[in-house]
Amino acid sequence: MQVHSVCACGTVRHKGRGEFCVPAWSRRGLLRGGAALAAGLLAGLGGGIALPGAAQAQTQMTPDQALQAMMDGNKRFTQGQMTSFNEDLKELKEKTAEGQAPFAAVLSCADSRVPVELVFDQSIGHLFVVRVAGNVVTPELIASLEYGVAVLGTKALMVLGHARCGAVQATIDAKPVPGQISVLYRAIRPAVDQAGPNLDAAIKANAKIQAGLLQTASPVIAEHIKSNQLKVVAGYYDLASGAVTLLT
Repeated sequence: MQVHSVCACGTVRHKGRGEFCVPAWSRRGLLRGGAALAAGLLAGLGGGIALPGAAQAQTQMTPDQALQAMMDGNKRFTQGQMTSFNEDLKELKEKTAEGQAPFAAVLSCADSRVPVELVFDQSIGHLFVVRVAGNVVTPELIASLEYGVAVLGTKALMVLGHARCGAVQATIDAKPVPGQISVLYRAIRPAVDQAGPNLDAAIKANAKIQAGLLQTASPVIAEHIKSNQLKVVAGYYDLASGAVTLLT
């Protein structure tokens, strides 16, 4: 598939078996779109819909404690000493049926080999997970994560890249692909430009770039970071070992 032109509606027009339009995100567009979507969502929630109350144990967590809880869970996962399965699932379902209070949020790739709750050894209601191929930031995902931060009270937000990411590899290869798959290339390309054709390096660069974008493109997230209510980090999940490494 090749980019043909920019449509009058502001989207990228591709040509292949037929002509169709897909979104053309820009950093400025992310800022406007993400803020507008989140503002509308929060306004709607404030307009007569009761906000879920956060569980006391979770609201008392600091951002550092929330991040540590995730990494401790990943250590249990890699050592085969998971505890989340020991929790009473029936009781958890009953407690979370009317609301949720996750202590952390994760922007993860849609890859089926990255089961986020298992990776961090967390059960129902503990993590607010948003997934998309290449763990890239879009206005809709910003809105979702802003909801997790502003309404649900998450204290840590991790952008989780992973080994052998097909979306990053496809961006490196830059070959024609069917449908709208190539729309992902635009968001991932800066990481490839920065890291070159080395897949692992590009995956890690992409996670860090997307985490940085969340911090700058979202006024909601930026404000929570400024007031020490939230920590945003990038991580790398190794498929072979199961270990998550924080990227700096």
